[in-house]
Amino acid sequence: MDDMQGLALALPLAVAFFAALVLTPYASRLATRIGAVDCPSARGVNQRPGMPLLGGLAVAAGFFAGMMAVGLVPRSPVDADRWWGMVAGGLVLVGTGIWDDRFGLNALPKFTLQMIAASIAVASGFEISRLSSPLTTGVMIDLPRWVVWPASLLWIVGVTNALNLLDGLDGLASGVGAIIGATLTAIAWQAGQPFGVFVGVALVGALLGFLPHNFAPARIFLGDTGSLFIGYTLSLLALEGYRRISLITFLAPLFALAVPILDTTLSILRRMRSHAPIFSADRLHMHHRLLDAEGSPRAAVLQFYFVTAAFCLIALSFTKLHGATAVVFLAIVAILTLRLLRNLGALDFTARPRESER
Repeated sequence: MDDMQGLALALPLAVAFFAALVLTPYASRLATRIGAVDCPSARGVNQRPGMPLLGGLAVAAGFFAGMMAVGLVPRSPVDADRWWGMVAGGLVLVGTGIWDDRFGLNALPKFTLQMIAASIAVASGFEISRLSSPLTTGVMIDLPRWVVWPASLLWIVGVTNALNLLDGLDGLASGVGAIIGATLTAIAWQAGQPFGVFVGVALVGALLGFLPHNFAPARIFLGDTGSLFIGYTLSLLALEGYRRISLITFLAPLFALAVPILDTTLSILRRMRSHAPIFSADRLHMHHRLLDAEGSPRAAVLQFYFVTAAFCLIALSFTKLHGATAVVFLAIVAILTLRLLRNLGALDFTARPRESER
């Protein structure tokens, strides 16, 4: 990364930012015109009828504009394959989100389309292919292909859905996505992955350009168009930072994405315990609990930003830790995380989720 100049990074950041900032009002008008608007429900925090969705269109357009600003970025055939795989999978999810925001989409077809997008990404080179012992360095184990594909698909689809479930308050998913994206960009920089750095910079720029329109009180929502695309891109960005890195430092992207991953995992466990469908909606997510504790959507979102930033700082520190030190530090973080979740009431699995739609 020594040859990367500040201007090379500033260009995709600025282009993505201004593209998303300018295009968001047009996405809002399009959403209103075609009827892709939010319908308030008992589960949802928003009770303002007619709020336009499709904000993700502006984010995706800003991201692609930022990447185009540096000549599509790839400098090798491998990077080119990953870039086109990312574009193709991203477009599948943008199309999925548009349809869902306008007409609604059941869980099974939505999951199927996510698997298609993830398969495209894995086939183009985004994969978890090797690991190392957490207590030793220099010994890498190549995973068999029958493990690589399921593990990589699980990661991509899991992170995609985690961001999708997180999109419940004004500015929450877009702001958290920007924080996580900046962290994963730094990890990609440390890993010597220029392609990942450019991807991260473009994504962060697009999210920051969209955020002024989306922060409380929001004038437009991301919709599934945005949350699916952001989660998908973050999952691939995390894999870029992971390449050439050992198992213990793979915990870095895990920690960067800890808040949405924990929220999704706890939601699944809660629904399994209450014998509710896994894909049913409820109002027991971490952001709902923070909203109940803070009393205001803006305060809850800012608190969520803080928690996410704290985990991201932990993620960055893990890239510098090795061996027994990393294991001890991991145990401490696990204990503190459990305490945080207990304080939020997130470990209470006795509450039954509501069956209402989002």
